[in-house]
Amino acid sequence: METDRELPQDRDPIERLKDFDEFHLHLSEQTLREQGGRCMDCGVPFCHMGTTLPVNSPFAAGCPINNLIPEWNDLVYRGRWQEALDRLHKTNCFPEFTGRVCPAPCEGSCVLGINDPAVTIKNIEVSIIDKAWEEGWVVPQPPEKRTGKSVAVVGSGPAGMSAAMQLNRAGHRVTVFERSDRIGGLLMYGIPNMKLDKKYVERRVHQMEAEGVTFVTNTEVGSDIEAQKLIDDHDAVVLCIGALKPRDLPIPGRELNGVHQALDFLHANTKSLLDSELADGNYISAKGKNVIVLGGADTGTDCVATSLRHECNSVFQFDIIPPPPATRAANNPWPEWPKVYKLDYGHEEAEARDGRDPREFLISTAEFLGDEDGNLRALRTGQVEWVQTDSGPPFRAVPGTEKEWPAELVLLAMGWLGPQDTVPEALGLERDQRSNVKAEAGKYATNVPGVFAAGDMRRGMSLVVWAFKEGREAARECDRYLMGSTSLP
Repeated sequence: METDRELPQDRDPIERLKDFDEFHLHLSEQTLREQGGRCMDCGVPFCHMGTTLPVNSPFAAGCPINNLIPEWNDLVYRGRWQEALDRLHKTNCFPEFTGRVCPAPCEGSCVLGINDPAVTIKNIEVSIIDKAWEEGWVVPQPPEKRTGKSVAVVGSGPAGMSAAMQLNRAGHRVTVFERSDRIGGLLMYGIPNMKLDKKYVERRVHQMEAEGVTFVTNTEVGSDIEAQKLIDDHDAVVLCIGALKPRDLPIPGRELNGVHQALDFLHANTKSLLDSELADGNYISAKGKNVIVLGGADTGTDCVATSLRHECNSVFQFDIIPPPPATRAANNPWPEWPKVYKLDYGHEEAEARDGRDPREFLISTAEFLGDEDGNLRALRTGQVEWVQTDSGPPFRAVPGTEKEWPAELVLLAMGWLGPQDTVPEALGLERDQRSNVKAEAGKYATNVPGVFAAGDMRRGMSLVVWAFKEGREAARECDRYLMGSTSLP
């Protein structure tokens, strides 16, 4: 009633295109306390419910990890920051990650947000943990005693890191196997540095090593080490390998040089950035090229932002769906996440540089066109319209809308189809109709005794906050399997 919603300013869009540094600035402590005071301490705080409502929606309402949001909002308002940190860590192993990259479904379910701008939950969350690191409140917490049990965690993304931290603190000996050269999975190589500075990931890795977790990099299970050997050498295995089988676009010209999967583009860029500040040239460069990104979600936006930093000639982002409405549609009621039109950071940067939103909606790519040397030179597209059908695709081509777009680089950011097959096939794991590994939510046990699955490989590609939730809960069930009971949350 007294304070308006206020977020920290971002760095100027044109200025931040000159580097890969994080683009958010910070609010003063007094302003953060005032923003915490906007929280109404609701009788039913939908912000932290984290459940799917009985409507035809694939999205949950509220925080999937059930953060105790009203509690730490009030503690920040009262200046009791260390207690706020304790509340935050009760449900979230890594709030500095969710506070930077989560789209904040909690804010979409904020009761204040029904008729006023929602509480700045995400910004308060990251401010608590950043202050905690600055003050030295985050320290290694090795277990007081060991259980004598050992657990292998496969994959070091958000689910794997959460599972490893919790299992180690329960007293088990935990070894994390990661096929890349650095720990972090998608946190390290799937999210660009300007959204999540890798120093924060490395800082948590050092903390976990100090607590007793062993990390093994450059080791792919099923190739460098037999999957069965993990079962033979450990008392339990928790699989968190993600759902990194990319959706492809098998149209004429797919084989042309210049058509790449988005994650290959983002991974190589971050690795080269960390290895040499891009001096080694071991990345897919967009410099001087006309770039088209196919796919409208976060990964596509990250490709737009990265291409701009490479100094691309132009960049467009194509999506086959209609543009979202300016306000909530009737079939997207509160407290669901509002699917409304907004400019993400990459779109802001493109608009600042090129004077336009890079997104084009209701567009379908029919063919990649190449030159005589097999290099991509253009795309041929057409507009579509969405229609109600009993069978077949829910859209149809609009005659007379064919167009050719110049492009030397196309990035496919159309989502993923499930986990890669090597580990599930090697262990004989049951799969569901979407090819995800079968493991009941809340229990996470696969059909192989002692083997658990969590995160995107179980539920399909989703938000990092769901992976954190599943990693923690899989650790709890793995601990119960090993010890007969558990005290993990």
